[in-house]
Amino acid sequence: MFTIDLTLKYTPMPLSVQRKSAEEAEATYQEIIKAMRSDTPQILELKCDHQPEKKVGVFSDQITAVVISQKSGAAGAGRTPGFFALAE
Repeated sequence: MFTIDLTLKYTPMPLSVQRKSAEEAEATYQEIIKAMRSDTPQILELKCDHQPEKKVGVFSDQITAVVISQKSGAAGAGRTPGFFALAE
């Protein structure tokens, strides 16, 4: 399972949706990046593969970052996805 996390302006917690395959995750990532590059804001509607009832709509001009991470049982349980790690 792959998770796509969106960080929004003025929002401390990321929004997340999940995709079953790397190809689907990459396609969603590219869709979000394309919307972020657009000169005109648009609404992105995203659904979660893991929880089909989970849907989110967000204005593209409010997105500050997007991250793809792979979820597996052994991969850092309890750790948040992203590029930064706190020293232990």
